[in-house]
Amino acid sequence: METKKYYKELCFRPIKLQKNRVWRTYTGGKLLEEWQGECQSSDGSFPEEWVASITKAKNVGRESIANEGLSFIDLGGQEKITLKEVIETNPKAFLGKRHTEVYGSKLAVLVKVLDASERLTIQTHPEKNTAKRLFQSEFGKTEAWMILGGRKVNDCDPYLLMGFKPGITKEKWRQLFEEQDIDGMIASLHQVPLKKDDVFLIEGGVPHAIGEGCFIIEIQEPTDLTLRVEKTTPNGMGIPDLACHQGLGFDNMMDCFCYDSYSYEEMINRSKILPKTIQEGKGGHEIELIGTSSTDRFKMNRIEVKGVFERQRSESFFIVIVVKGHGKLQWSDQEIAIHQSDQIFIPASVERTVWENLGYTELTVVLCFPPDVEANSGNCQENL
Repeated sequence: METKKYYKELCFRPIKLQKNRVWRTYTGGKLLEEWQGECQSSDGSFPEEWVASITKAKNVGRESIANEGLSFIDLGGQEKITLKEVIETNPKAFLGKRHTEVYGSKLAVLVKVLDASERLTIQTHPEKNTAKRLFQSEFGKTEAWMILGGRKVNDCDPYLLMGFKPGITKEKWRQLFEEQDIDGMIASLHQVPLKKDDVFLIEGGVPHAIGEGCFIIEIQEPTDLTLRVEKTTPNGMGIPDLACHQGLGFDNMMDCFCYDSYSYEEMINRSKILPKTIQEGKGGHEIELIGTSSTDRFKMNRIEVKGVFERQRSESFFIVIVVKGHGKLQWSDQEIAIHQSDQIFIPASVERTVWENLGYTELTVVLCFPPDVEANSGNCQENL
């Protein structure tokens, strides 16, 4: 079989992906490695797993590293190839007709698993219009987090910092930045304690920081545009100016923050999303974690399987993370084994998925979707 044709025929089946750790300015990764079944685990400078990614990481000083951030498919004895390259052989079959009409061969979504052993620097990301104006990007970086768990670090339970408290103005924020008054910046934001399965939406422009000890799944618009106001990480690593303002300069960087302020209760009401069950079955159920009523940038569901569960067909591709348990994923007349931490890309041309739990505990799987367009996956055969 010709290699190119083989890549195209992958649109008929779920595609398992390799692990894909990415360097960041903060440390972590120990819980991530334990979750992935590593015999030895430790914190380091690769605290993120990028899942089904065709987005290149934007790391100042590491620009020469080819393909950092891109997900790879392992085709056994054949050469390794990026998911991006595979999709570009036939975008309509892999992503869906309507999706490609709007976004071309771009996924329009990026998914990560993050484990932080130190607090991330306080930051924001541009909303869509700001990203278009300042970065010439069609995507901003609205994001959302589902809490997988966490750990105590320095006797501190996991938490988030997000949103300005009442009284914080652009002038006050600029003063805190120029003085590098880190305690003052932290005190300007709400500190939110976390518990497992919480879901929070952080819209572009909202100031925030993931606290130490957080273990989360992140879904976001597919850019790596991060604007930082701390020039030194909590662990003492210096951050170059370029990594703070991403080439905008500090004046434009400060314009990227949304200076709306809220009480703690208002911030929680705006950002915390409550789940709802959308499909019940004898062998399991599907829960909407992030729907179109919360944002138009992406969607996220969770399926919990006790026996055998067939989910309704999606009108687009989606990205899978096996959070817990093991079992089988079936489609057409084929199947693959799935285990905790597996990451899988499901092309739009896969019409049916059946999930079977083969363990003693519940099989839990998170499904991540692109923006909700009126998708029509078309016929894969016609595009080969």
